[in-house]
Amino acid sequence: MLPRADRVLPGIWRLRLPLPWPGVPHGNAYALKAGNGLVLVDTGIGGQGALQRLEHALAQAGFAVEDINLLVCTHAHVDHYGLAGPVVDAAHCELWMHPAWGHIRLLAEDPEASLERRLEVARQCGVPPEALERYKEARSGSDPGIDRLVPPDRDLVPGVEVVTDHGAWQVHETPGHAPSHVVLHQPESGTLLSGDHLLGRVSVFFDYGHTPDPVGEFLDSLDRVEELEIGLVLSGHGRPFRDAPAKIQANRDLIDDQLLRVVAALQERPRNAFDLLEDLLEAENVTPATAQWGLQITLAYLDHLKVLGRVASDDLGETRIWSAN
Repeated sequence: MLPRADRVLPGIWRLRLPLPWPGVPHGNAYALKAGNGLVLVDTGIGGQGALQRLEHALAQAGFAVEDINLLVCTHAHVDHYGLAGPVVDAAHCELWMHPAWGHIRLLAEDPEASLERRLEVARQCGVPPEALERYKEARSGSDPGIDRLVPPDRDLVPGVEVVTDHGAWQVHETPGHAPSHVVLHQPESGTLLSGDHLLGRVSVFFDYGHTPDPVGEFLDSLDRVEELEIGLVLSGHGRPFRDAPAKIQANRDLIDDQLLRVVAALQERPRNAFDLLEDLLEAENVTPATAQWGLQITLAYLDHLKVLGRVASDDLGETRIWSAN
């Protein structure tokens, strides 16, 4: 897919930037006119040719990287933050991001150590050794998608406003998908820059292992966003959409359904997290491409259910076994 710019509102362009992931062909960054320059919200993934793809999209909107006066990242995932270093270097601009951005540090600074950590978690979940070896071979030495680790110049927290020609955007903390996640809301127009917190195609992902209960955090964040007056939602993937309350409820319904699947499976018999994948995703949907993110979701659900007192765990050798209370 080629990069593309679409004007979604006066002074706001959606920059569609390609991604190398099955099922997720592109991500969105947003160029917001601000005086004689731009505020760029999110960057797309880093790697070879990534800055040129961003430049290509910006040129379609009539701008260049040098026009960026401020870079804002909704969260520190590679498809939203990966190109932050080159953008800051080329535009000589500040980066604003939530202070809980450190979850990306290990992947950026030591990709091989990050890979070993994922392999160890997968081993404890009961992933077969041959599958772990195939995953290690496929991922070892691969580009992490982050060109340079760059800390924020300003913490993006409630009370901070991002000023553009469209108005001043207010910051709302929405952890769950990632510890560093925020959304930006423009109250006069009701426009929401939602990052990956709300998407037009309802799906969930939780960055597991950084906080005790990302599912609980995500549900609390849905409550927080539901209080806002929202018209148009500009999300991190897919097209703009309306009817935010329906999307919020659809996310709750999806999570409730998946939690019930996990509990029902554990009521049948104790299982490891890898065995639960077939119950959570349904057997025909478990592939090498879906197993990695599916396992993170499963582990996040198990942690949430443990906080609620509905499941318990016990270590059996290297494998952690879960059971219903």
